[in-house]
Amino acid sequence: MRFLVLIPARLASTRLPDKPLADIAGVPMVVRVAQRARQSGAERVVVAADDARIVAACGAHGIEALLTGTDHPSGSDRLAEACVQLGLTDDEIVVNVQGDEPLIDPELIDAVAATLASRTNAAMSTAAHAIDSLEDFLNPNVVKTVLDAQGNALYFSRAPIPWWRDGFARNGPTALPTSPAPLRHIGIYGYRAGFVRRFPALPPSPIEATEALEQLRAQWHGYRIAVHVSAHAPGPGIDTPEDLARVRALFAAA
Repeated sequence: MRFLVLIPARLASTRLPDKPLADIAGVPMVVRVAQRARQSGAERVVVAADDARIVAACGAHGIEALLTGTDHPSGSDRLAEACVQLGLTDDEIVVNVQGDEPLIDPELIDAVAATLASRTNAAMSTAAHAIDSLEDFLNPNVVKTVLDAQGNALYFSRAPIPWWRDGFARNGPTALPTSPAPLRHIGIYGYRAGFVRRFPALPPSPIEATEALEQLRAQWHGYRIAVHVSAHAPGPGIDTPEDLARVRALFAAA
């Protein structure tokens, strides 16, 4: 199976300015992500950046990077431009690894690529893992998904799904549903390059706007999303200065 990893990197961040260049044990964050991705089976790892400083930082550490536009409304639009710049054929598999995941598991990247390669009727693939905390189940910042019999996503939501009608009828959620166990969505995606190029042209959907979840646009338009269920939770991502301090401490202790 052949695939490549694309890492979208945007310099502007309201909660953590210049996030891709944040230092983690002497190396910029986006480089740390690319180094982890290189441990996967990807034949190529490319950072798609919106600023020449990111490209330069990647080049200084031997990471391939290309400069994309500064006005892309989402990471998907940036990936679409990168696919065009790289001249990828429609059938080539691309795994989108977020630029703020310096502890991404290389095996998870491989699994997401393999899931898409094996599901010819799916346009995308992604990952999830079992939720073991009622707090996470109720947290709207934790995105949940439910699957069909073939392992495709039926829906993604910030709400607690599946809703256990009988178990929650009297007192609301006091324990997790057990059948099926709730799943937390992991923000990693596999695509075929042709779909990546088409996706930005799809009209946004009402449920996408309501839930603030871009993957619902694909489902709204009838595209299947195959889901790899991981046995493990992913490493912590970085959104805030507190997250950065936590990950720096993990690298310092390694």
